[in-house]
Amino acid sequence: MSIDEISKRKGYRSFITLVSNVDTGNLLEVIDSHKQEDIIAALKQQPLEVREQVEEVSVDMWAGFAKVIAEVFPNAQVVFDRFHVMKLVNQALNKIRIQAQVKIKGSRFLLLKNGTDLTETEIAQVKQILAQSPCLKIAYLMKEEFRLIYETSTTVKSGMNRFKKWLTGAVSLYGRVARTIREHLDGISNYFISRTTSGVMSGINNKAKLILRQSYGLKDFQMLRARLLASFSD
Repeated sequence: MSIDEISKRKGYRSFITLVSNVDTGNLLEVIDSHKQEDIIAALKQQPLEVREQVEEVSVDMWAGFAKVIAEVFPNAQVVFDRFHVMKLVNQALNKIRIQAQVKIKGSRFLLLKNGTDLTETEIAQVKQILAQSPCLKIAYLMKEEFRLIYETSTTVKSGMNRFKKWLTGAVSLYGRVARTIREHLDGISNYFISRTTSGVMSGINNKAKLILRQSYGLKDFQMLRARLLASFSD
């Protein structure tokens, strides 16, 4: 299962919460709030025997989600979504690039691209970029090492141990992001239980945003909810 929020209207801080089945791609629930207590109340409408069957819930690192899962799904593990975590690391790397005043055209794209996906030409360009700043080079190599932990760890224990080792060397460069990862390490490492992510939810979010734009002006939330649920039913 995955839980995420989207804005009702672009540029407005008014959110709805979506709940999906990541195995089937179905949208399970739409909640007219992003408040912890409202999400709990809505999800608790399902019988306990149903909620007890949920084993993993993939979410971003908003603190409210972990509390929701603990309250609603007693047998579920919190899995902090891999792509949200990598986004934090990538954003930190880009800030280091800016601070190093590396302005080579295309440098942001090349540094954030997975190293294994680079072409030979791009590898040469990355080497040229990293030659501009020893600090940036170290940060880039650490980003790739972090990504490799996700790619190659096979158990929660091994993944967690490798993340801990990474964090030891990352604090000086990655600062706040490293501290955030350390604070959420259990949930981040739960990825290695079955490699669950919120990837399916991203596609659902995009389609839901389109439906919201098309439904602009529709005042009745229950009608909007029904439309969203029907759009993702089998």
